[in-house]
Amino acid sequence: MIGAIGSHRRAAPDAPSSPLPWRLRALPVCASTETVLDGWLAEDPRLAGDRPLRHPRAVIARRQRFGRGQQGRPWCSPPGGVWLSAVLPWPAAAEAAAAPGLAVAVGLCLRLEARGLPVRLKWPNDLLLVHADAASDGAAPLKLAGLLPRLRLRGGACRWARLGVGLNAANRVPAGAVAVATVLGRGRADPLLWCGEVLAALEWAVAWAGRPEEVRRQAERRLLLPAAPIHLDGDDWRPAGLATDGGLRLVRGQRERVLHRCFGIG
Repeated sequence: MIGAIGSHRRAAPDAPSSPLPWRLRALPVCASTETVLDGWLAEDPRLAGDRPLRHPRAVIARRQRFGRGQQGRPWCSPPGGVWLSAVLPWPAAAEAAAAPGLAVAVGLCLRLEARGLPVRLKWPNDLLLVHADAASDGAAPLKLAGLLPRLRLRGGACRWARLGVGLNAANRVPAGAVAVATVLGRGRADPLLWCGEVLAALEWAVAWAGRPEEVRRQAERRLLLPAAPIHLDGDDWRPAGLATDGGLRLVRGQRERVLHRCFGIG
């Protein structure tokens, strides 16, 4: 499985000449890639103390029995999709770096767009497929991928960024979702190929982690803002864009605030 993913990655027309030195674990089935990654990190003495992460790591499963989504919600992970949890080197000064969720979302958008899939970012952590004629025919955007971003902090410094990624490739999907195979055909929806695409998106995020404003601009261009106001503390607020730290900017008259969703510390 790992060899096939590497072959797909190297065969891509825009494959980097010096990709990141990934350490990968691939499983036919597991309870959750998040749980397997927890154990892998805990058993490695080289990650003890305050030393930063040197090599990115990812756990990939063909199927998860108890995948985790936002706030611990179950994530449907049948065969045919991309189910992956990764840790990435990240700037120690997290407050001056890009938000990892935004950086990975942009990186994945770029990979999907290059394959002809028009996607938008639904804050805070979903990528939706939006057809060009959706506004005229009333079709709702459909969920294509979801992200679970976190930072590992110690003593105020960031040791690594952690991402869970689920991408519908050739798997069955629930109502309100869509798979790559539905749009591009099964011949272009090989989950091993899309594992390589997700790794490429993570590499893009690492490369751009030190440019938070550019990441924010790229994410905001793809942001699908809710049409209705957001009701908070007795007032209605209008979504206006993204903050550099990944929060959603809200305005009400001359007032402004930033809404955050906490994904926890990995």
